[in-house]
Amino acid sequence: MTTPTRSLPFYKADVFADAPFGGNPVAVIADATDLTEREFQQIAREMNLSETVFVVPPTDPAAIVKLRIFTPTQEIPFAGHPVIGTFFILSSLQKFPLAQPVTRYVFECNIGLFPVELHVIDGRVDNVFMTQPKPQFLGTAESIQDLYEVSRALGMNKTAITETHLPIEVVSTGLPVAIVPVRTLTAVKSIRADPAGIKEVCEKLGANGIMVFTPVTVEEWADVHTRMFAAPIGIWEDPATGSASGALGAYLVKNGVVDVGPTTEVFMEQGYEIDRPSRITVQVFSDDDAIQEIKVGGQAIMVAEGKLLF
Repeated sequence: MTTPTRSLPFYKADVFADAPFGGNPVAVIADATDLTEREFQQIAREMNLSETVFVVPPTDPAAIVKLRIFTPTQEIPFAGHPVIGTFFILSSLQKFPLAQPVTRYVFECNIGLFPVELHVIDGRVDNVFMTQPKPQFLGTAESIQDLYEVSRALGMNKTAITETHLPIEVVSTGLPVAIVPVRTLTAVKSIRADPAGIKEVCEKLGANGIMVFTPVTVEEWADVHTRMFAAPIGIWEDPATGSASGALGAYLVKNGVVDVGPTTEVFMEQGYEIDRPSRITVQVFSDDDAIQEIKVGGQAIMVAEGKLLF
């Protein structure tokens, strides 16, 4: 038996939740300076969460930290809930000063520098909002064959999609996702997705996952109910997806699904089908009928800390 020779602290938070066992869990290695590339992936596989974040020194002096984000199978350039969870944990560890009501920093990831806002109440972080890249609208699934393949991959009747009279559209605010509108909450809850089919559809559409939404919700506070399937990056169903929620916010504004103003705030519920209810806030800032900025935010709670021995 090999005796471990190294000890590495780690932390775990539930993101887009205000109580344990909800939202989307993320593991955070708050100091990953001495890890190798291979160890990044090995640790993410060991954690076996949708994402594990490794905090390393920034390469740009404008950033306070650099975040490297890994799924169990690969590194991804950008994500939503890992950023929010990481900054919540780093603030809890007092890694940087906080000022009320809002503390602003810039972080680095593999696609550049992005602002993050920490909303502070009584000296602690209550909400974290991250600014996402400007949305890119990468095309719609217009053919009958595309519609058939999407509905088959989701295990649902295509009329549940067509009756919305909205497009299936690939949108990116950092990661491309196929947005699929569905008419009823019952149809969304009844989805029986096929991972192989999801992979095939995503490869064809150039997306990393499929986000399904309906304007019929479980909670009165929510504007849309969503589910996210990301088999191409090793995630069967994600309980709360910050990057895809930003893309959905852009889609909702572009297609007039919600009331649009200079600032459009959309509340999204996700994770209910897998018993991890999540609340995500998306803010879409528009000017001259063009989307200028998207922010995604929510709460988080630390649920575990420990040491990796290896």
